[in-house]
Amino acid sequence: MKIYCERIYDPPQHNGYRVLADRIWPRGMTKNRAALDEWCKTLTPSTPLRQWFKHDPAKWNEFSHLYAEELSANADSARALLKRAQRQPVVLLSATKDTDHTHTIILKKYLESL
Repeated sequence: MKIYCERIYDPPQHNGYRVLADRIWPRGMTKNRAALDEWCKTLTPSTPLRQWFKHDPAKWNEFSHLYAEELSANADSARALLKRAQRQPVVLLSATKDTDHTHTIILKKYLESL
């Protein structure tokens, strides 16, 4: 199964099962424009982890480890997401500006490991 990471504000690059992987709805984005199949809050970083990280690249390694632990504790939700996608490519969407330090990269690797 192919899994892609994209910014929700950018024009779609891939077709597939579109999943918003942010805990907070993207500012200025309408439901119509987002064209989501699912908003999956359960597989996003917890609020305390997200608030601690604040997209600080200096915290990336520790954030990656802590978020991977959270995902491991929520494996059933991850498997259910892949099942709902029904073998379509999965497009993980986020509003983050820093595409090199986004949780969707970690989520993608985790889903691929399943």
